Amino acid sequence: MNPRVRSAVPADLPRVAELATEHTAYEKAPPPPPDLAERLSVLLFGAAVPRLRCLVAETPSGEVVGYATCAAEVSTWGGSEFLHMDCLFLNEASRGHGLGQLMMAAVVEQARELGLPYVQWQTPIWNEGAIRFYDRLGARSLEKRRYTLDV
Repeated sequence: MNPRVRSAVPADLPRVAELATEHTAYEKAPPPPPDLAERLSVLLFGAAVPRLRCLVAETPSGEVVGYATCAAEVSTWGGSEFLHMDCLFLNEASRGHGLGQLMMAAVVEQARELGLPYVQWQTPIWNEGAIRFYDRLGARSLEKRRYTLDV
């Protein structure tokens, strides 16, 4: 058996929430809310057309070691939709073994399934490993700052 990437199922959500907690710590961000698994369940499985898509990376033994989430968004300048990859994370022990490429291929396939022309995402400017990985894939970088305004 080989490692694989597949769509998340409800039983994966507690593990995805654990990985999201690792992800926020890695990116030096506040931790997710304690009820993250339940919140994700609503977004992923609570509607006929889910707002969010989640993929999980699984080792040959069946352990979930990473996740990617994505959703269709709109580009005003392009006058079209695109797939926004909100998160892609592999636990540290699973990096460098080809799972990242499998995950990116699965995200691109999600865009194809939705008929979307491209995928867009961001990574912190200090995350040199991720930047090298995305550059090797042929992705183009745009310099911008991301802002958040609480409501």
